[in-house]
Amino acid sequence: MRKVKLYIATSLNGMIAKADGDVSWLDAVPNPDSSDYGYFDFYKSVDTTIQGYSTFKHVHDMGIVNPYPDTKNYVFTRKKNLSQVEGFQFINEGHIALVQKLKKEPGKDIWLIGGGQLNTLFLKEKLLDEILMFIMPVIIPDGILLFENNTTEKSLHLKDTITYQSGVTCF
Repeated sequence: MRKVKLYIATSLNGMIAKADGDVSWLDAVPNPDSSDYGYFDFYKSVDTTIQGYSTFKHVHDMGIVNPYPDTKNYVFTRKKNLSQVEGFQFINEGHIALVQKLKKEPGKDIWLIGGGQLNTLFLKEKLLDEILMFIMPVIIPDGILLFENNTTEKSLHLKDTITYQSGVTCF
């Protein structure tokens, strides 16, 4: 069975973006060894992405038309009658059933890109199989949390940690 994996960076205080969705602070973290933090290998392990509409819109508004051209890309939203965007399929109902179906299909793993609302939904519905979280040595005073405040308590199993020369730590 395919796994749903959340590969994501957070600030030290658990923010995935500033309040307006800005993630430029990620580029401000010094990266002396030019590490990709395992992104290349991770990306090769997935063939499907799922992201929320706010995440999609923020990236699209930055002029990045399709950052994941080699994957099947789903955008989960509550909005109806959205104009189609090449390379993306908008899903406005049956979100959980679709993920359950995708997990049973043959293929590579599924990348949950986020944001916070979607991360919380996947956690609550027990659809999230692995979290690769990169803690950046930055504090964001106001922003979007990795998981919304209405999450339930959940114990996780730590498989490994990696600390990079930049100070970024992966759990």
